[in-house]
Amino acid sequence: MIKLTRAFCFSIVLLLGVVYNACATEIWVSINGNDTHEGTKVAPLATLNMALRKARELRRLKDSGIANGIRIILLEGTYFLNTPIFIRPEDSGTATSPTIIEAYKDSKPIISGGMRVPNWKKAGSVNGLKSGTVWVADAPKQAGTLLNYRQLWVNGVKATRAKSTTGSKMNRILSWDKASETCWIPLENKSLAYEAGMEMCIQQWWAIANLRISDIEVKGDSAKLSFLQPESKIQSEHPWPAPWISKTTGNSPFYLNNALAFLDEPGEWYLDKANAKLYYYPRKGEQLNNLEVVVPVLENLVTVKGTIDNLVEHVHFKGISFQHSNWLRPSEQGHVPLQAGMYLLDAYKLKVPGTPDKAGLENQGWIGRPRAAMEINYAHNLLVEGCEFTHLSSTGLDLHRGTKHNVVSGNLFKDIGGSGINVGVFSDEAFETHLPYNPKDSREICEYERITDNLITDVTNEDWGTVGISAGFVKDITIAHNEISEVSYTGIGLGWGWTKTVNVMQNNTVKGNYIHHYGKHLYDVAAIYTLSAQPKSVITENVVEDIYYNPYAHDPYHWFYLYTDEGSSYFTVENNWVPSEKFLQNANGPDNVWQNNNAYVADSIKANAGIRKPYQHLKTEVVTDREWPLQEVLHYAALELIGTDFSASEIQSIATKHGVIAPQLYQWNNHLVLYGKLNHIDLLQQRLEVEYPTAKIKAYDVPVYNFNKYERCKDTNLAPQWKHVLLTANLVDNAQLQNEYLEYHNIQFKDWPEVAQGFCNANFQQLQVFKNNRQLLLVISIPETSTLEELNPKTTENNPKVEEWNALMKKYQTGIEGAKPGETWVFLKPLQTSNE
Repeated sequence: MIKLTRAFCFSIVLLLGVVYNACATEIWVSINGNDTHEGTKVAPLATLNMALRKARELRRLKDSGIANGIRIILLEGTYFLNTPIFIRPEDSGTATSPTIIEAYKDSKPIISGGMRVPNWKKAGSVNGLKSGTVWVADAPKQAGTLLNYRQLWVNGVKATRAKSTTGSKMNRILSWDKASETCWIPLENKSLAYEAGMEMCIQQWWAIANLRISDIEVKGDSAKLSFLQPESKIQSEHPWPAPWISKTTGNSPFYLNNALAFLDEPGEWYLDKANAKLYYYPRKGEQLNNLEVVVPVLENLVTVKGTIDNLVEHVHFKGISFQHSNWLRPSEQGHVPLQAGMYLLDAYKLKVPGTPDKAGLENQGWIGRPRAAMEINYAHNLLVEGCEFTHLSSTGLDLHRGTKHNVVSGNLFKDIGGSGINVGVFSDEAFETHLPYNPKDSREICEYERITDNLITDVTNEDWGTVGISAGFVKDITIAHNEISEVSYTGIGLGWGWTKTVNVMQNNTVKGNYIHHYGKHLYDVAAIYTLSAQPKSVITENVVEDIYYNPYAHDPYHWFYLYTDEGSSYFTVENNWVPSEKFLQNANGPDNVWQNNNAYVADSIKANAGIRKPYQHLKTEVVTDREWPLQEVLHYAALELIGTDFSASEIQSIATKHGVIAPQLYQWNNHLVLYGKLNHIDLLQQRLEVEYPTAKIKAYDVPVYNFNKYERCKDTNLAPQWKHVLLTANLVDNAQLQNEYLEYHNIQFKDWPEVAQGFCNANFQQLQVFKNNRQLLLVISIPETSTLEELNPKTTENNPKVEEWNALMKKYQTGIEGAKPGETWVFLKPLQTSNE
């Protein structure tokens, strides 16, 4: 006889749209319970698996007490698993009788796949460090077998696997030999020697690779690394992304790890398998008598798995914390990802390019999928709400195949080695990854999923190429109002396949998300990134800002706010707030619509983006690295080259490679001005000085006066396309008058508001005045379809104060060298180049 509590009554509208107003059967679980107990509040069970068995039996026996649902209630505490929780079709509820697995009121039960490591003591001297500096414990075992793991948490903070460099520093490889499958590195530590288990982590374009080292050969100030199979062959044969070799930006960065010799910095740890010892170099303030060390054991904590004909349905998870998952494939077979953490099983360059789907395709690849703390297949109408996915080695939550009408809302994803959320098939292991996905049975497709109002922060902190939310071949998915921060690569990735061919993907929506502090370690990146044809899909009302500066990027300018990559087709991208129009549309297919993506979208869009009520309490968990610099926001600026024999097309090409948005050239006599939106103007200037060593090059970076229609006019609607009119003049050679000129422009908006109103009347989109020593550069931006001759008279029409202003300014200005007598402002003529 199953004796359970049926007294709890509730009335609530859940996210799935079902109203409950009834008494549900309760099954209670406690860390102090016993699985022989009845499962009441006073006699709780000990494990969730046993609670699920009791619920399963109630449904099998069609118990009348469960007509209004089953609540499995977890009391406070950490539930260490020895086997994953398995939810199967027989555990399914119904729309009116769901199975709800939830935390007791004001409790935070933790389901952990880890194991505590007790009995720490001070070690003797390690690596020449003073005795007692490093702590040691017996390495944990299970059934007499030493456990393996790649992560370790001390008092809830992830420690660092001992590595060859300090802090965030990386070294750069010297070369990579694909034929011998070896890599040469600089030898900073002359005593470097091979240790079993040693690995190399290498950054290459938009991914990293973890390579197990098989041998180290030292020659002088360099060392040659060889690697174990299968990753050695894959790493040297796959063409994308390959090790980066560049004299301009530097070769691929790397570090070595997992060797006792590298244990030399607070916060590092090392597992000595040979002697079954675990070492830890404590951080400042940590005490031996107040220490909780946890290592991960299970790769998967919860499996929800139906079949294509027998689904799991109507199971809810509420308020549960899932922690301490393991992921050992990199330690057992290496890890060479193609993209988004999907690791290559085989990959190579085609000698003769072309496939039936893509005539120009020059490579093939087959991929595997990393493990996740919660893995869901063939399940409908699930709810994951108010849960925490933290301290995890690989993916947090994975909705893999055959999932439909599931809701993931109001959850925290934090301190995760891989992606926060994966959803949809990417490519099966036997399915070449560049092919369009069109399964014969549409029930395999992940569709109608809602991923909303989650906080995803400090994820991708092990595999830097993973993504905050990564969606593969999905249909009718909604990713909305999530906040994503502190990610190593992309915030949201949508799509797979690199193909313009129409496939299962359609009607997908990415809306109202707030993405910031991304791209920390890898470029070729965007806050929102897409692949392949996705008819009727929309990216709208998202807010993006604050991308990290990446000191080791293969291309320091190859970062974007929005990025539709290869094959992206049939998208509408509109009304997204971004600091500047730094976008990439690479090898796109047909019928993409881009409109009104800038810093001038409606204020309500910026105000409404991100997490909504009632989940805004999650924002207190946001992580950002205040010590790590951000990319300078792109802004309008100019460089002036004075000299002869300039190549306009070459200058424009250099500007484009340095990330200048819409670089345009203007000329007057021997003055050539490059104008556009850019950052790091000093680096561009240095590059041009190398190209034109005899030219005088002047920078105009920060305007001394900046009128913008959006900020100053009642009519804030900006023209979709602008053209710029450039003029230049000098200030008079009088320091006092120069200061007066600057002061007048500093107070103009306050004391001379009629001037700005004149610019509004003329429909000037922007007017900027730059200064370099005495020389002024005036840039008037107007609608593409207008002319300055048409608009300028409107500045003074019924506005005598503008005429007064213009007359006043004349005493401060004079012509530059070469101007005609009496000529003050000279116009620079726009140039057309072969690149346009």
